[in-house]
Amino acid sequence: MARLCERCWNILANEMAEADGATAAPRPEPDPDDTSWIEPPICPECGASVRVYPTNYDRWVSLSTVELPAKDVPEPFRWRLTKLPGPSLIATDIVAVRVRGLDPAPGEPVVPAHHVMCVPD
Repeated sequence: MARLCERCWNILANEMAEADGATAAPRPEPDPDDTSWIEPPICPECGASVRVYPTNYDRWVSLSTVELPAKDVPEPFRWRLTKLPGPSLIATDIVAVRVRGLDPAPGEPVVPAHHVMCVPD
């Protein structure tokens, strides 16, 4: 497997993010002393709640809050949420992975990118 320098990796990751629509801003780090409830971000276009997740290539994507059958989501906008492997049985983090390669079964649930579901007011 080839290793890329930092500059080359950023170029590649930015190109992948642009192609996948993974252009969301990262979630702000919560203040460890703040005990207030953290609300999900709201889309400025349609006012719906969105889920913002890191991708498996260190960029961020806005996803819908509902899963839909794969047959109802256009191919370029299908995502899955995957737990990062770790030594613990408790998932420490979740990343969004774009569904590629083998197509999911028509009824298999996928998470659509938010901009596919976004209907501006």
